[in-house]
Amino acid sequence: MKLNNKIGVIVDSFGLGVREGLLKAKEVGADGVQIYAVSGEMDPEVLTGSKRKELRSYIEGLGLEISALCGDLAGHGFQDAEANPAKIEKSKRILDLAVELGTNIVTTHIGIVPDNADGRIYEAMQQACEELGVYAKSMNAYFAIETGPEPAAHLKEFLDTLSTNGVSVNFDPANMVMVTGDDPVQGVKTLRDYIVHTHVKDGKRLRPVDPKDVYGFLGYSAMDHQKIAEMAASGAAFEEVPLGEGKVDFPAYFAALQEIGYTGYLTIEREVGTNPAEDIAKAVSFIQSYRG
Repeated sequence: MKLNNKIGVIVDSFGLGVREGLLKAKEVGADGVQIYAVSGEMDPEVLTGSKRKELRSYIEGLGLEISALCGDLAGHGFQDAEANPAKIEKSKRILDLAVELGTNIVTTHIGIVPDNADGRIYEAMQQACEELGVYAKSMNAYFAIETGPEPAAHLKEFLDTLSTNGVSVNFDPANMVMVTGDDPVQGVKTLRDYIVHTHVKDGKRLRPVDPKDVYGFLGYSAMDHQKIAEMAASGAAFEEVPLGEGKVDFPAYFAALQEIGYTGYLTIEREVGTNPAEDIAKAVSFIQSYRG
């Protein structure tokens, strides 16, 4: 097996800020970057006008490109019908920013898709994703849902109810291994028609855990990235580890991506650890070893 996919890095994983993170991504040998664009200097309301052109020029000057922006608004995803109008509007503005910066993908969490397709939470999520999907499709772009909160088959059933593929998938194999115990290799095959971006991350599941305790659920708790990172670091129920040290079968995972004809980015995410730069550099080398 010989991989031809480009390698990405989530800039925020370095914990250095955008500009320093971009330099670090170049230093470790990445081809592209994913950047959070929800708040701070990357917030669409802050990064306006000429600032966007300047940032794009800076990134291109480093010989990098943007694989995707992260537009995860946390909380309850799109489970809360009352909160959704503001979140949908913000998501659209993040997608507008993404396109101006040269990518057509925004990754996000939408909340756990409920089992009850007739309930109000499912309906709220469905309506929000339908609106976002139609908007994305009009721009030849995608909102990409990150895998992990529910099994791949259930996520596919939900996506199949939408009128376009404007809402698609950001495939994260470690989330599946750590939280639901789902098989990433079969998950790739199940979601083959929707995968537009991927994360490369590894982890172990130490005991069964309720996805609601990780990702939150309306009326239960809200999703908190800091809390998830702390859970992944503590090893109470699951543990995120450097590539090759966990339970993701990367040879089989990469082979499955090749089998479905995926040609997009393999983007490294490292949410824990005392030396993320070192772990990310090793992860780049790990993926490069499959390039032959």
